[in-house]
Parts: sequence; structure tokens; C-alpha cells
Amino acid sequence: MKAFYRVYQWVIAAPIFIIATFITAIITLVGCAIGKSEFWGYWPAHYWSRFCCAIALVRVKVEGRENIDAKTSYVFTANHQGAFDIWSVYGYLNHNFIWMMKKELESIFMVGWACRKAGHVYVDDQNIANIRHTIAEAEQKLRGGRSMVIFPEGSRSWDGHMIPFKRGAFMLAAEFKLPVVPITIDGSFKAMPRFTYNICPTTITLTIHPPIMPGENGFNTKRLMAECREAIESALPPEDKGPSTDPRVGK
Repeated sequence: MKAFYRVYQWVIAAPIFIIATFITAIITLVGCAIGKSEFWGYWPAHYWSRFCCAIALVRVKVEGRENIDAKTSYVFTANHQGAFDIWSVYGYLNHNFIWMMKKELESIFMVGWACRKAGHVYVDDQNIANIRHTIAEAEQKLRGGRSMVIFPEGSRSWDGHMIPFKRGAFMLAAEFKLPVVPITIDGSFKAMPRFTYNICPTTITLTIHPPIMPGENGFNTKRLMAECREAIESALPPEDKGPSTDPRVGK
């Protein structure tokens, strides 16, 4: 059965995925050129993500959706187990948002350009000036009532366990003074871990935790980082709790 799926993945699903990705990028570019980036920057990719999960035979279920309001702006922070994190959140969170993503992703042909036009924010954290520019750019886009999704680990896990959070993501979240919502992603590592392109059909669970509200003076960054990590880890299975001990962490 595994061999049949592998043939299906590479002979049928992979070419369809590539074609669907470029069609989505073109639709996004054209739609955003018309002028409504808050619509065209989200909905084509939302349905593309659902389609990608469907052709990969990966099921996504969501728990805790009652914790968020569709009309409220949030900063969502999620653990980063694998590539399917993107399709799971984009396709099943059902909340219009922009991504905060690594600067290197801007170089992907067509996709990087489409993401820029859609309003997603690229992070270049090489120096303080770049971080300040990122904050200013993100704040301007969030004023329109959209939300933002951040992977505070900065990169995918090597073993399914969480790697250390980058403080910069929480400095940004604190700057926005918006409710911060932790999201636990469970199952994405099993679907496709970082060290392979082979997919394993499985079920991914998104657990949306209650928002962490800013106080009168905003957030304490260290406390916010600890509260988010604790909330995210609380919904992971026992075998994935605790920090990663893989020697490749940070590479």
C-alpha cells in the first residue's frame, strides 16, 4: 500500500500540486493588482491549501475554534513541525491573516512575488534597523483589521519536539498590542518531516487556545513567550512534549 501511495504522490499528486501552486500565484497576483489584496491575498491560497491537503490524503481537524472571533485581529503563534503546517493553518484556521515569513522565501519563483503582493511580511532579522522596518510594515498592514501568523521557532523541527523560540517574534507581537493566540499543530511532523519530501497520509490537529490579552502596558515579552510555549506544548501528545534534543537544531 505504501508503494502504491508513493507512486501516486510523485506521478499524480506532485505535478498537480505544482500546477495548482502556479495557478494560485497568478490568480493572487492578478487579483491584488486589481486592488483588493485583503481578499485576493487570502482566499485563493486558502482554497489552494485545502486542495493540497486533499490530494495528499491528509485530513485536518480543528479544536478550539470558539476561542476566536472572526471580526477580531490577532497575532497567532504556532509550533512548526513540518511543511503541512502552512497548508493546515492557511486552509483550516478560517481567519483572514497575513504571514510573517523568512526573507529567503521571497526568492521562490512566482510564489515569493505573489506573497509580497498579497501583503505577507518578510522578516530580515540581520540587524535592528531591519527589524524596525518589519515592525513598521506589519503595523501598517494590521491596521486594516487582518491578523498575522508567526512561527516563533523560525524553522521546522527535526524530531517533532519544539525548538527554542526566537524572541524577535514576540517582540513584534508585543509591539502590535493585539491579543496573542497560541496554536498547537500536532501531526504535521508525521505527515512530512523536515528531512524528506515523502508524505505519509495522516490526520493533523490544530488546537486554537484562548487568546492571551495585553495588559495596560502591553506585554512582557519574556512572560508572553513562556505562556505561548506552555499553551502550545499542553496540547501535544506525551511523546512530543519537551524541547528538541536533536543535534541539528539551529543548523
